[in-house]
Amino acid sequence: MLGTIVNALAVVAGTALGLVLKSGIRENYRETIMNAIALSVLLIGIMSAVKANNLLLLITCMAMGSIIGEALKIEDRLEGLGKIIERRISRSDGGVAKAFVTASLIFCVGSMSIVGSIESGLTGNHQMLFAKSILDGICAVFLTSSLGVGVIFSAAVILLYQGTITLLASSLKSLLTAEMIREITAIGGVLIIAISLNMLKIKKIKVGNMLPALFIPFLYFIVKKLIGM
Repeated sequence: MLGTIVNALAVVAGTALGLVLKSGIRENYRETIMNAIALSVLLIGIMSAVKANNLLLLITCMAMGSIIGEALKIEDRLEGLGKIIERRISRSDGGVAKAFVTASLIFCVGSMSIVGSIESGLTGNHQMLFAKSILDGICAVFLTSSLGVGVIFSAAVILLYQGTITLLASSLKSLLTAEMIREITAIGGVLIIAISLNMLKIKKIKVGNMLPALFIPFLYFIVKKLIGM
């Protein structure tokens, strides 16, 4: 859990710095920086997505995951949680909810988040999560300068999400395979691409409703192993 804790603290520190610098960063600079981050996120997504070896599995997982996510209304629930936080800190412009959801998705729906947490749970090696912490901390500075204080609440999501993956990986070591991790990483890459399109305001995509797609490969490979395929 050490890597996940450091990651969450890095986001908190980045948010604090972003709040300090917010008034000192001009709007045109913030917009350009956010576009640069969005393009970097797009590249990270593409690099992860191309690792897929089974395109049919990826498409099936994305479709099934989206159906499940729509039924569960995950995106709406994330936004609802953001609005609850927003009301608690007396904000009414919708900025906190947007910042919370955007930051949570950027920090959690990625190959480094998934693979790093799995590696942390399997081997106790936290190096990938430490590297991710640096990237997330920097990203948090500029997300906060653009979107506001809501970014800080994504640290709790990091603790819950990555911590859960780490604990599951630790207890399910015998079930995880390199092939499974590769396909999950590829799906994570597709979701990261969708996040970047949202950030660039090219297309509004409910990425939150696609999150279940990340967990379907796990079920697929477990069933495949059980029936001896």
